[in-house]
Amino acid sequence: MTISEVSEKFAIPQDTLRYYERIGLLPHVSRNKSGVRDYTEEDCRWVEFIKCMRGAGLPIEVLIEYVGLFQQGDATIKARKALFIEQRNLLIKRMEEMRETLARLDHKIAVYEQSIVKAENKLKRPEN
Repeated sequence: MTISEVSEKFAIPQDTLRYYERIGLLPHVSRNKSGVRDYTEEDCRWVEFIKCMRGAGLPIEVLIEYVGLFQQGDATIKARKALFIEQRNLLIKRMEEMRETLARLDHKIAVYEQSIVKAENKLKRPEN
C-alpha cells in the first residue's frame, strides 16, 4: 500500500506517518524500486496499533520504548508487559478523572437547565 492509501485507511495524515517512521515509532517501511513507501500488512498492523495506543493517550515516548523492546526479541517480554501494565494503570486513573469531570459537567448543565426553565416561566403570561 502507498502512504496515501494507508493515510486514508487509518485517517492519519501522511506527514504523521512519515514522522512516526522518522522517530522509530513505526518500524522500517520498505520502499519500491522508485523509492516510494510500500506498506505491508504488518506495517498496517503497526499503524493500527499506534493509532489505538495514541487514541488511548499513551505518550509517543512510551510507544518508542515499546517498539525498541519489541525489536530486541523475546528477552524483553516481561519489560513490555510491565510497560503496558503501567500504562493501563495510568489510563484507568485518567478514566476515573474523566468520569468525575463528566459528573461535574452534568451537574452544571442541570443547573443551567433549571435556570432557563425559571427564566422562561417568568416570561409566561398568566392564563385568564
